[in-house]
Amino acid sequence: MFTQRKYYHPYISPFDPCPPIKTKSYETPPQLYLGFQPPGLPQYETAIEALYRGTLWPALFSPYCSPYERGDDDG
Repeated sequence: MFTQRKYYHPYISPFDPCPPIKTKSYETPPQLYLGFQPPGLPQYETAIEALYRGTLWPALFSPYCSPYERGDDDG
């Protein structure tokens, strides 16, 4: 399944005084998977909506989803 959230396992030192976070995550932007912007890409209907979303094209919009709000376990 395709997801914009990626996970990795950082190095955990045996001398680290803090409890380790075993799995960390980060979000990748959608333009990484587009390759190039095709001509005629659909745009938002209104300028207000485009300003609210932060992009002119719906294909490039990606809301930030906190892993803690969704219930994913990052640690």
